[in-house]
Amino acid sequence: MSNMLMTVEQAAEELKLHPKTVLRYIRENRLQATRIGKAYRIDRSKLDAFAGMASGRAQPPREVRATVIVEVPAFDAEAAERMATFLGAAALGGGAETRPLHFNTAFDPTSGNLKIVLIAAASDAARLLELIELQLGLSR
Repeated sequence: MSNMLMTVEQAAEELKLHPKTVLRYIRENRLQATRIGKAYRIDRSKLDAFAGMASGRAQPPREVRATVIVEVPAFDAEAAERMATFLGAAALGGGAETRPLHFNTAFDPTSGNLKIVLIAAASDAARLLELIELQLGLSR
């Protein structure tokens, strides 16, 4: 049954995605498919591998995630806004293979402290911390 070929519409229904999203994944070579005439067919085993399924069971993620809180003193509102924009651009700078990265910033105008909460893969968190350090060195 693993050699069963599925249409883009069937794969989209299975993945709970729009068919155009599945076509985009095929064109970006993220999902393997075979072109038959003007249509694509997706092997069931390739679809299961793409969806993270093995033998009918979802594989648990094996990635170490880090939660980091950075407190930066002596900031003004304008510098805090620039840092938040910088972090947003850095977080969006990855490609399709980039692992999820989440961050929040909070600025307290009375104390002038900026807090950055970062949740990411450990290696990505380390790179972002280096970028923050670099940005702080340039903004002072």
